[in-house]
Amino acid sequence: MKSISLKIFTVLLVIFVGSCQGNSKSETATTVDNASKELVDNQIQVIQFHSENRCMTCNKIEALALETLKSYPELQFQLVNVDDAKNEQLSEQFEATGTALFLYNSATKQKLDLTEFAFMSAGNEAKFETELKKEIEKFIN
Repeated sequence: MKSISLKIFTVLLVIFVGSCQGNSKSETATTVDNASKELVDNQIQVIQFHSENRCMTCNKIEALALETLKSYPELQFQLVNVDDAKNEQLSEQFEATGTALFLYNSATKQKLDLTEFAFMSAGNEAKFETELKKEIEKFIN
């Protein structure tokens, strides 16, 4: 029974993530696509990958991540458009082809993929913030 539930969950997640590939463009004015900057050495970063066309959930993940990061001013946020040729190498490094959320330690090259968590929690602001803070604390310690 668990394997059936897991398979159903996986299929739904793939469908949900795939649906973000062809919807409306982001209207977010509070962030800049700063992926042209090199990843900063010796710094922990939150990196959100996205495609050119973004859905509401993708935009919500960005807004919630930025809000959560107000508690961590030392962490850098990178917004990376995977459809932009200048971001190809970085996107390949993280195996990101669409919306994805990562914690990354540039000193150790350690990555933590938070994509599934982000999509599953984007509808609950309090849960998203609490869980992202827990993941950040585990990652930096």
